[in-house]
Amino acid sequence: MFSPIIILFSIVLLAVSLLIYKRWQKKRILNSPFPASWQQILLANLPIYRKLPAPLSDQLHREIRRFLHDKTFYGCNGLVMTDEIRVTIAGEACLLLLNRKTNHYYQLHYILVYPTSFVVSREQRSEQGVVSQTQVAVLGESWQQGKVILSWQDVLSGAKNFSDGHNVVLHEFAHQLDQESGSANGAPLLGSRSSYRRWASVLAAEFAQLQQHSGGYRQIIDQYGATNPAEFFAVVTETFFERPLALQKKHPQLFAEFEDFYAVNPSDWQ
Repeated sequence: MFSPIIILFSIVLLAVSLLIYKRWQKKRILNSPFPASWQQILLANLPIYRKLPAPLSDQLHREIRRFLHDKTFYGCNGLVMTDEIRVTIAGEACLLLLNRKTNHYYQLHYILVYPTSFVVSREQRSEQGVVSQTQVAVLGESWQQGKVILSWQDVLSGAKNFSDGHNVVLHEFAHQLDQESGSANGAPLLGSRSSYRRWASVLAAEFAQLQQHSGGYRQIIDQYGATNPAEFFAVVTETFFERPLALQKKHPQLFAEFEDFYAVNPSDWQ
């Protein structure tokens, strides 16, 4: 009969060996050539991909590989998961990580994908203070419990039309970045006190300006961004990547803050 010490040592040795193997396997995957079939998916579904300079496309390839290795995808309502779905979503999500010191969406574990928009229950409060449940069709959601939920139909249309300022993947994954600070409040991890002060000053002023222009006022920034600071950050992220020239012209300070945070200038890709 083996002694408890030998058994414990064997368990520890097995755990260490498994950890070393997983790290070796991950390193091998990340350093292997980017599959040609994945590249064809990006070329077909994400036209902005072909405009990226080589250093950024190389970064994107590595981030996509890591993303697909670390995250688990589930098809919902009968949707069969394919490489096209996984690579398209990963390609858009990883645009937000280029040139940045990042933890690669470490809090995110699962991506649930529906064929089209899906229905969720939301609380609605009347002017009299009565709270009721209502059913709402949505294109995507970002949860702090490690999940992003997306409509594939809207993922694909948003990826192929990368100039209208509406992109559900960029929006929901901006929420993931926002939530890394501990709460969804429109202030992601910025690094220094001075960065937070400047960010708060610029975004508060721009958010207030957007709130003042409701109804039919035509904006570069979608009016949904006036909902709260978290939605403002996510909506401006969409605008920054899809309509950078317009954002830079009309909101130069806001553009500068997002350029500093995302460490890229999407104007160069237009």
